[in-house]
Amino acid sequence: MTSSAITQRIEALRAEIRHHNHRYYVLDDPEIPDAEYDRLFAELHRLEAEHPALITPDSPTQRVGAEPRPELGEVRHSVPMISLDNAMNDERLVEFHRRLTVALPELDPVLYTAEPKFDGLAITLRYESGVLALAATRGDGTRGEDVTHNARTIPNVPLRLLGDDWPKVLEVRGEVYMPRAGFDRLNARLEERGERPFANPRNAAAGSLRQLDPRITARRPLRFCAYGWGEIAGEEPGESQFEMLQRLAGWGLPISPELQRVTGLDGCRDYFDDLGRRRETLAYDIDGVVFKLDRLSAQAALGATAHHPRWAIARKFPAQEALTEVEAVEFQVGRTGAVTPVARLRPVQVGGVTVSKATLHNLDEVRRKDVRIGDSVYIRRAGDVIPEIVRVLVERRPDGARLVELPTQCPVCGSDVIRPEGEAVARCSGGLWCPAQRKEAIRHFAARRALDIEGLGEKLIEQLVDLEWVREPADLYRLTAGRLALLERMGEKSAANLIAALEHSKHTTLARFVFALGIREVGETTAQLLAEHFGGIEALMAASVEDLVAIKGIGPVVAAHIVGFMAQAHNREAIAHLLAAGIHWPEVERSDSMPAEPSAAPLTGQTFVITGTLSRPREEFAARLQGLGAKVTGSVSKKTDYLLAGAEAGSKLAKAEALGVVVIDETGLESLIARLQALHGDDGRSDTPQPGALADD
Repeated sequence: MTSSAITQRIEALRAEIRHHNHRYYVLDDPEIPDAEYDRLFAELHRLEAEHPALITPDSPTQRVGAEPRPELGEVRHSVPMISLDNAMNDERLVEFHRRLTVALPELDPVLYTAEPKFDGLAITLRYESGVLALAATRGDGTRGEDVTHNARTIPNVPLRLLGDDWPKVLEVRGEVYMPRAGFDRLNARLEERGERPFANPRNAAAGSLRQLDPRITARRPLRFCAYGWGEIAGEEPGESQFEMLQRLAGWGLPISPELQRVTGLDGCRDYFDDLGRRRETLAYDIDGVVFKLDRLSAQAALGATAHHPRWAIARKFPAQEALTEVEAVEFQVGRTGAVTPVARLRPVQVGGVTVSKATLHNLDEVRRKDVRIGDSVYIRRAGDVIPEIVRVLVERRPDGARLVELPTQCPVCGSDVIRPEGEAVARCSGGLWCPAQRKEAIRHFAARRALDIEGLGEKLIEQLVDLEWVREPADLYRLTAGRLALLERMGEKSAANLIAALEHSKHTTLARFVFALGIREVGETTAQLLAEHFGGIEALMAASVEDLVAIKGIGPVVAAHIVGFMAQAHNREAIAHLLAAGIHWPEVERSDSMPAEPSAAPLTGQTFVITGTLSRPREEFAARLQGLGAKVTGSVSKKTDYLLAGAEAGSKLAKAEALGVVVIDETGLESLIARLQALHGDDGRSDTPQPGALADD
């Protein structure tokens, strides 16, 4: 492609991806499947990697945060961000409406815009010439914190506005919030790591947006909703609040799908009651409803106090707290094995909902709050969603109140419950067998960096486990194409492809297999260390804590996780079943064995990089090359001797060609190894030829 054609293709891809981002994140109405979107994004990412001079700040690839900043800078708002007056009851709402009708008798009827009051963090987004230039928190209303780099990571915040009729300068006011589903996933991850979970989605959103490292914010499931504006340069905002918000939506900014224009006091009451009834069905937390006078000229006539506008009010929902008793404490097992205490409560009404249980997070939290069975406690629906024990009334504690004790065996499968020293979260050690962990265990086992079973996605895993066709990973290899074809959305071709992928996954590496077992804190690097040290799964299964901590890079906590996992009979049986199903790998040369003689290491001193799609996992090629004495690295440089390139090789191939690195395919690699081994044959010579001398196949 010519330089002009590349530039045109990049701009076309950006425009198409922006369109699909808007359909997906703002309209919730995607036009294309995820796979097609991923293909477009991958193409754009590849072209920008090959032509970095063409990268622009508003490219869809630039959402993920840059390097951490030393501090959040201060931003002075060009138009103050004042807060809203609150109406805690209907009488306050009536008084608000009465004041407006007295001050503006010409408004008959009075029209209001009505929308949910998000429980999040207020921010302003400043667009200059249609491009996001600045984002800041409300702060004290006059000065806020610069969170531009963090706001850029929020997927439904447009980096460039749609269309071309936007003002030269446009400040958009809105709320950053965290949807409930994302909040639950975030807290689950925190609990898995033994970290304190967030109390509610609002705290999670605020903490995420104020991160000094935007890469952390990028991993948090934040969303933005626009509800107003500040400075507008170049044109007037229009005649009504409702119509101006529709214009913001047309420029690609998300507005509330619950936004309505209502008439008079009765319209406000009806909206408040309706949203209150549907509050628990929403995907996000709200703590009330905001009513704003719709006509902008009337807003200007009423003006504002130093604290709030006179033309808007927030009608708040009732507080959600109640007093009850702890009748029992049970322990639930999560999909990652976390054993979590749950308080069973005397049923009580909280905000119109009957609550009979509350999470206690972990045993440290139980001890910190001093919760005992039989206690009287105040509970609150934290973030209006998750019931939480706020306070124990120690003065009302009965004589027979009992301490909460951690079970020694998993309440689901009977495996040992392990709580390593210094960690808050206790876990079931029966990871490969425990029914509560099956779906997560299978998902991890099939992941790309584990056994890499293409086509085995989460929805299919759920079906297989729910039908009890798969109870442990080895059951996957007992599936047949005929049986799979009976599943929903699984035709004969898809079933045959999955069976082929399962068969292909049997050819793996020891490191991948160890990683696929899902042992706590055993990632890819640790799995590679274990594979190189022990050389086989049997030796690893027999290892003691002392054996493991003797390996450089493995500490006592990880060693305890490994030994605890291998000590469970169910896990050992599951491993045996996998080996019986045919999973195998090339023999691994143990790192604690004697160094190879020069004649046994024909690739000593040679550096390889592997890229593209190959006939077997890259790790398998890397293990073989390392066994022959080569060094395998992840990036191409002047020190690279060979690039092993498969199909669809991208930027690494281009860089290798530019640096003059020898590029070979699988056939070339086999030829190279054979010829080098011949040179290192009977005479024991150790001189390795220069790259290229033997690679001109």
